[in-house]
Amino acid sequence: MLTLNDVLRARRLLDAHLPATPSWSYPLLDEAAGRSVVVKHENAQPTGAFKVRGALNLLSGLDRQPVVTYSTGNHARSVAYAARTFGLPAHIVMPAGAAEFKVRAVRALGATVTLHGRDMSEAEAFAATLDGRLISPGDEPAVIAGVGTAYLELFERHPDLDTVVVPVGSGTGAAAACLVAAAVAPGCRVIGVQSTAAPAAHDSWRAGACVRRDNRTRVDGLATGRGFDLPQSMLRDRLADFVLVDDDAIDAARGVLARAAHTQAEGAGAAALAAVLARPDLMGSAVAVILTGGNAELAGPHG
Repeated sequence: MLTLNDVLRARRLLDAHLPATPSWSYPLLDEAAGRSVVVKHENAQPTGAFKVRGALNLLSGLDRQPVVTYSTGNHARSVAYAARTFGLPAHIVMPAGAAEFKVRAVRALGATVTLHGRDMSEAEAFAATLDGRLISPGDEPAVIAGVGTAYLELFERHPDLDTVVVPVGSGTGAAAACLVAAAVAPGCRVIGVQSTAAPAAHDSWRAGACVRRDNRTRVDGLATGRGFDLPQSMLRDRLADFVLVDDDAIDAARGVLARAAHTQAEGAGAAALAAVLARPDLMGSAVAVILTGGNAELAGPHG
């Protein structure tokens, strides 16, 4: 069972590698949402996304062994970054349709990339056949503990938040938010958000057991077709609610962030704001949205 002590240990390790990311409000964004909105800028990470926190925490404990994982982009880039930091060989399997600029970013960090399969399920199956320590995007306690450091930063800077909205792919971010909020901000509600076109985590949480669902979203960071056991076990008791929004609403939220907060967000990074705009009835008066990443292709609307 993960505890706040695991997150505190991760922060001591990460302090040597990552500065705290900014979190602040924008008047035009508050106006659009009809409430105070704090944006946690995980797009400011060296990999452009929050997942580097978990990858660094996990790989710091591995002893020179090669690592293998599968991802549509941000998890891949974060594992490659951490592997380079600690001098470990990394082999990343990405679906054949992965965005070309994300593939180049992973290769630029020194990882071997294999393009395989039509989706994450097929990429995962192939990755499991490779030699090395297989890293799950979701079922890794050290990953969740590392991600939890973002929420320590958030609550220390903004102790009066009543709602935190977190995009959900594998669920590590929402699980980490629940863990930290329960320990340091028990009055703050954590709400997850996922695309209607890839609702596996949402439906797993509703069902109380991990399920598989069709994955048709064009938002890479939310493109998972199954629930992950460890995050789901943490979400069942602690997540206040779970919202589904469609891909068009996520694209619209990207536009709001660009105009009101002069911020480029990838699709998953804008999903939390999309939920705030779509379901104001679920939100309090002091809300944080986690901008999980900014790795969007300039020529395309999603990422």
